[in-house]
Amino acid sequence: MKELIGTGVALITPFNEDFSVDTEGLDNVVEYCIEQGIDYLVVLGTTAESATLNSAEKQGVIDTIVKTNNGRLPLVLGIGGNNTQAVADEITSRDLSDFCAILSVSPFYNKPTQEGIYQHFAVLSGVSPLPIIVYNVPGRTGSNVAPGTVARLAQDFDNIVAVKEAAGDIVQAMELISKCPDDFLVISGDDMIALPMVLAGGAGVISVIGQGFPKEFSEMIRLGLDRKVDAAFQIQYKIAPAIDYIFAEGNPAGIKAVFDAKNICGDTLRLPLVGISPQLRAKIDAFVDAF
Repeated sequence: MKELIGTGVALITPFNEDFSVDTEGLDNVVEYCIEQGIDYLVVLGTTAESATLNSAEKQGVIDTIVKTNNGRLPLVLGIGGNNTQAVADEITSRDLSDFCAILSVSPFYNKPTQEGIYQHFAVLSGVSPLPIIVYNVPGRTGSNVAPGTVARLAQDFDNIVAVKEAAGDIVQAMELISKCPDDFLVISGDDMIALPMVLAGGAGVISVIGQGFPKEFSEMIRLGLDRKVDAAFQIQYKIAPAIDYIFAEGNPAGIKAVFDAKNICGDTLRLPLVGISPQLRAKIDAFVDAF
């Protein structure tokens, strides 16, 4: 899965002021990421506000991104949930011909045991025609996918090829890298520790900040993969304040403010999410202007 090495971005879903999907804004975001050097695009992840999109809107987002991308970059599709059979049904019913892999979040709210998490992904592995990236984000799901569980999945199922690790714990990330097979990809899901994870043996990142500053962030990851440590950390320290800003009042409110400041798309969100405070907006605007 060389397509998944480097920088992927979890694309936002822009909305018009009437809360309809802004397809023109989505076109702009995709073009910006492609032109500025991103390696692959992740469609309908958490950052896309997928929980507030109905089935027709999800298909519209997919169609827009596929058309705009026009085969230029690999695409990953987010399909996840806390009803195992429903996720399996969606995997088998969707047209996946334009995608190279599925990103599937560990079941949220239910708080399954490690065995339950293993069995969930075992079912998905059995029905998926595409490779699967396990998504561990305990801050959202309420449960952590332990490194031993990820390693077990990696060893038992050939089509479970990677983990997006977003626990924000560099020690856990290093344990994952050490326990999983050499050809299994450990991908950072945390922008601030993406570079340290790469230097520890990770394969790259699925990023939020990367779509707002794609040229710089993707170059940082490439430098990290090439072991050009000093140059990579120069970019890390330059962009670090923006990483703090975009998550200070929730995702994707912060990154949408970045796009609004760059006149790429607006910053409208769907409830229950709301826009950022004027104070934070001033910091983001100033950072974008000075960057």
